[in-house]
Amino acid sequence: MSPLAIPWTWPDTPIAIAVVVLVALVGRWLIVRAIKFGTQAAIHRAEQQRKHPESRAQRILAMATGADNERYEQRISTVSALLRNLTSIVVGVILVLTLMAVFEIPLGPLLASAGVGGIALAFGAQSLVKDFLSGIFMIMEDQYGVGDLIDTGEVRGTVEDVGLRVTKVRDATGTVWYVRNGEILKLGNQSQGWSTAIIDVPVAYDEDAGKVIAILEEVAAAIDADPAYADVLLEKPAVAGVNAVTANTMSIRMMAKTAPNQHWGLQRTLLERSLTALARAGVRSPSPMGILPT
Repeated sequence: MSPLAIPWTWPDTPIAIAVVVLVALVGRWLIVRAIKFGTQAAIHRAEQQRKHPESRAQRILAMATGADNERYEQRISTVSALLRNLTSIVVGVILVLTLMAVFEIPLGPLLASAGVGGIALAFGAQSLVKDFLSGIFMIMEDQYGVGDLIDTGEVRGTVEDVGLRVTKVRDATGTVWYVRNGEILKLGNQSQGWSTAIIDVPVAYDEDAGKVIAILEEVAAAIDADPAYADVLLEKPAVAGVNAVTANTMSIRMMAKTAPNQHWGLQRTLLERSLTALARAGVRSPSPMGILPT
């Protein structure tokens, strides 16, 4: 067996090598520049949108969902870095194969071996590839981020870390769950968009519904004017009306649209102030004992 002879012709071979390397470097530079330009354009558009809020709801949602902090920039930067790394890998592989062709090294056996190895790797690591691909799309689509309250169907908790393969979630008991991204088929995010506070205020079944609704409307107006809830409420709480009537109870439903995950505290405040206002007005409770304590 004769050793592999690498042809070398002066100055044709060095010129070919220089041209191939130069084209690869310039191509990578252009692609990276395009990625950076697209990233900067996306960040600039987000900044322009945040500078001109059209309503109180948009302003509050911008702060609550992270549009006014670094989350959006971090997500775009992560995707940008991922694309740059993939570009370097692809350009590097093409550069090596092209240089091998310049040196007239047979590529057939190498490509055949790579094909067989790729098939074996695909079968052996398909779950790992699935996890990585799912993680990439989750980051690009901003399905959730650190600090979001999510529900995957099996795990419900706060996201502590988002990786390309695994997402770390801490539930209400303090347990940390490591969820593979490829196993998340359905996901609910309670920290995006807005939340709804819903309470049912119970009173005696024979009370005047119009009177009760009027009192609750005053409570809703007072909370809407409270500066403490200026960055919580997206709009004035609404009294929907009678929601249910049983043997001794009439329930009046109140609803309010809030910033994400801010409805829990508002629900408690609405119920507390509603019961206090009804008690002061002498509205009877569902209890057979009669009038609510003042």
